[in-house]
Amino acid sequence: MILSSMLRPFRPALLPLLALGFVTPAVLAQDAETAQPRPAEIAPKSAQALLTAITSAGDHLVAVGSRGHVLVSTADQTRWKQVPIPVRGLLTDVRFIDERTGWVVGHDAVILKTTDAGETWALQHFDATAEPLLTIVPVSAEHIYAFGAYGLLLESTDGGANWAPKASEIADEGFHLNAVTRLGDNSLLLVGEMGMLARSEDNGETWARLPAPYDSSLFAVAARGDKGAVIAGLRGNVFVTEDVSAGEWTAIETDSVQSIFNIVPQADGGYVLVGLNASLLRLAPDGRVSELSPQLVEADGVVPELPHVALKANGVNDVEAGAYADAELVAGGLVTVGDFGIRRWSLN
Repeated sequence: MILSSMLRPFRPALLPLLALGFVTPAVLAQDAETAQPRPAEIAPKSAQALLTAITSAGDHLVAVGSRGHVLVSTADQTRWKQVPIPVRGLLTDVRFIDERTGWVVGHDAVILKTTDAGETWALQHFDATAEPLLTIVPVSAEHIYAFGAYGLLLESTDGGANWAPKASEIADEGFHLNAVTRLGDNSLLLVGEMGMLARSEDNGETWARLPAPYDSSLFAVAARGDKGAVIAGLRGNVFVTEDVSAGEWTAIETDSVQSIFNIVPQADGGYVLVGLNASLLRLAPDGRVSELSPQLVEADGVVPELPHVALKANGVNDVEAGAYADAELVAGGLVTVGDFGIRRWSLN
């Protein structure tokens, strides 16, 4: 099991973390006697270890993952440094509200905040008895929600200085709350376990359950146009709608049974779908799906204090067939993270 509570039964919504090779409880990464966090160790190969999420912060990228690893890239995304973190459990998501202010969540209900684009992080919340947090959504610089396993939902209204459980019908159902995004109409759309699909039109204060086109785990969601969305989950299931409130979803044929863990919007209205067994797919604006075969880039130069990956290959199948957990588009290419660490790809 991968959750802190060893008494919980296994659920399919935990597949992303299992696929990424993390099978030990987060509490083991902390001080068992005091149940207090211990700082992450600076690891020379942290850029090649399990990483679960990546996002942009100004002109560079921030990636997070196992053992409290947080890595910040140079502006050209070719070199990385691990920054000090006050915890060493599994980190599951990272979100920024502007170029400098962001949050990280993870196991032991960890919440970290940065105000300098990821260079330093302050611990805002830690509870070794709590379930893992899986994603975080800042609706403003002061108002933030953190979502987790078994319906865990925390709220802060003071920039993260204080956190408290948020009463909600979606939390009461006890399902894993996996991913949230803001749609084009400014509403929030949440996906999760057992076909969890919910929408908020008041910045997360209340949620309305929506009929889902799939009754198993959904891991990823992205906005589509003014009112629509793309959702994805287990066994390559992908659905699109032009209007979330209408409830009419179209199933997309992916020709794949690889679970999809994240959806990365592209400037032309398409999406990159990342998932299990080195799966990289492109969903075109017209709904057609094709397999991406990018070239793995070798960057020039290695600075000793910057953990760095420099590999050459002819395509995705030339590297180990691990799981991709997340990706971020960069100029001329794509940066992925997963159970193999960081990879930069050329899409040209």
